[in-house]
Amino acid sequence: MDPESQQHLTVNQCIDQIAQKLEAAKLHYGHGAIDAQSEALWIVSKQLDLSPAEALDHLDDAITEEKQQKASAIADTRISTRKPLAYILGEAWLMGVPFFSSEQSIVPRSWIAELIVDGSLEPWLPADGKALDLCTGNGSLAILLALSCPDIHVSACDISMSALSIAARNVDRHGLSSQIELLDGDLWDALPEPNEDNLFDLIICNPPYVNAASMDALPAEYHAEPKLALAGGDDGMDLIRRIIDLAPDYLSERGAILIEIGNEYENFKKAFPQISAIWIEVSAGEEQVLLIQAEDLR
Repeated sequence: MDPESQQHLTVNQCIDQIAQKLEAAKLHYGHGAIDAQSEALWIVSKQLDLSPAEALDHLDDAITEEKQQKASAIADTRISTRKPLAYILGEAWLMGVPFFSSEQSIVPRSWIAELIVDGSLEPWLPADGKALDLCTGNGSLAILLALSCPDIHVSACDISMSALSIAARNVDRHGLSSQIELLDGDLWDALPEPNEDNLFDLIICNPPYVNAASMDALPAEYHAEPKLALAGGDDGMDLIRRIIDLAPDYLSERGAILIEIGNEYENFKKAFPQISAIWIEVSAGEEQVLLIQAEDLR
């Protein structure tokens, strides 16, 4: 874009120009934006100090040349590095809530977030209940759960201290340090020995579940994320086997565990033919998220 063409643009025109640039670069999406247009909106909204949703109310406003140039420079960085935009901006949005984001943890995204926000999980969360976010990453699901159910206590654990450092920043950002407890360790090793006083009513988990063949075929954007947060072994079920094996010990009598498995439905069915799972519909379909009640695990 030459300087003349950058003058007197509206926010909407700027978004369209950025989108065209991203589209031409054949990028891959899925880290908080579904396509070039929504990623362009995200880039421009950041320059306006607005959320992407708020920016939609300002599409006809003029945008300064300086902000146009900054937005264009961010798009250039996105194209040249192939890194997720969340890492470049240092921030991601999930269900309208902002989170600090860095290469120390996976970019926040999960279909479980939809179920938290729409109230689907409330039957398993009594007042003063206890929830666990296993493999919490940067803490986004634990935070959404705490914001949606302010009367519950949330524990959140991860094997990565780097990810937990980002989670701690996000917990502080949303003023939830009294409601969310962060724990470090490898899955269940992060928790104290279970007893009748420290069982969970609901466990949510978005674990590493990408099978080995799919890992090899992932676009560059995904390889910018920590492999530890994605790779699930040959069939994607390595960690899920360990999770399901001990989950009954940590669930209350009427508790349940909710697990995201993405595109690994067939591998899950092969690995756990004996488990009676409840498949819960999300925007991506009916085979990405499952719920197992405690009584079906014992």
